[in-house]
Amino acid sequence: MDNTTCTALAKLLGAFFYYPPNSQELKPLITALLHIDQLAEWQNSSFISEQCQILAEEITNPELDYQYSVLFEGQGAMQTPPWGSVYLDEEHLLMGKSQERYRQFLHQHGLILNTGMNEPEDQFGLMLMAFAILLENDKLEAAQHLISDHLLTWSELYLARLKHNDVSRFYRTLAIIAEHYLMLLPTV
Repeated sequence: MDNTTCTALAKLLGAFFYYPPNSQELKPLITALLHIDQLAEWQNSSFISEQCQILAEEITNPELDYQYSVLFEGQGAMQTPPWGSVYLDEEHLLMGKSQERYRQFLHQHGLILNTGMNEPEDQFGLMLMAFAILLENDKLEAAQHLISDHLLTWSELYLARLKHNDVSRFYRTLAIIAEHYLMLLPTV
């Protein structure tokens, strides 16, 4: 996959894993998401096309904002926290040692993710968007390290849990597509 496609997919998927479904940030991206099967040469393009059909059916679900809130913001106990430190640190704490290492990595490569909220940078969607920024700035080695040293260390477990969540078919499908995207990436 070429860098332009890789970057576009990282931005697109990252946004849908980070922003609420009815946010202004996502509205212009919905068409691209529903046709993500046409944006890359997927290993199993017919399967990805099927996933796009599911996304198209679910994108208008009136419960989608609530589902997002449960899965990404926490309404009660979070079954699939989207932050790496929860999966990587011994005590499964938010903003643990792995988060601090990731923050240092970002700082070392000149990335400051200021979302306007006091939140950990190791959120799955934010990490994909940081990856895209590194690619856009031709920091290919740093981008590969972000994926291999910071994201792939926990994303398989996170995406597996999200694929089996009992809250949202939309986010189960999004997890499947993200999993296939990550399989297309070269690692260091």
